[in-house]
Amino acid sequence: MSLEGKTIVVTGGLGALGRVVVETAAARGASVAALDHATEVPEGFADRLGGKALLLVGIDLSAPAEAEKAMSAVKAKFGRIDALLNIAGGFQWATVEDGAAESWDRMCALNLKTALNASKAALPYLLETGAGRIVNVGAQTALRAASGFGPYAASKSSVHRLTESLADELKLKGVTVNAVLPSIIDTPANRRDMPKADFDRWVAPADLAAVMLFLVSDDAKAVTGALIPVSGRV
Repeated sequence: MSLEGKTIVVTGGLGALGRVVVETAAARGASVAALDHATEVPEGFADRLGGKALLLVGIDLSAPAEAEKAMSAVKAKFGRIDALLNIAGGFQWATVEDGAAESWDRMCALNLKTALNASKAALPYLLETGAGRIVNVGAQTALRAASGFGPYAASKSSVHRLTESLADELKLKGVTVNAVLPSIIDTPANRRDMPKADFDRWVAPADLAAVMLFLVSDDAKAVTGALIPVSGRV
């Protein structure tokens, strides 16, 4: 599936999933902007992207002004923004009984506010194309949260509602908004946290990237407001 001629912004673009999405999009011909809170680019990453990439580090997307500045830089570099993939986020396990109240604020900032601010900042440019795309990352655990998942699930559930609301808001303006809902993504961090699990059952980052980039493509123009489970075999 070619993405030639498209400019795609990936938040959390230096993380385990983000790097795969960025590399896959670039390999399919897209110009790619990777935004991340990290301050250093992984060794060799820029070289693998070729010349059609912009890497913006030290970006705090929970701050609206930083999101606006980042999107403006992408527009200045490439002249357009066709799609925004909101991958930036985080996880924190905390029970209500023993956990700190700040864990709820932290999860909201990392998962909801980053997606909200990035979407709002990118929207003027997405509307210019007449066929913009936003793809968010929700979570299956947000559909029914287990013990300790409250802060994370609440923030991801808010991402689901943001997806639905923004899709309805933009449905007559040519911009689609969808979300993927992974179960457990096969990342080094998850393997460290769950060393006895069957990793083969988890969702490979490349498989999740394929679904997200399908939603960016012209073939997905009729899909909006969807919350799409990507479960692997969990």
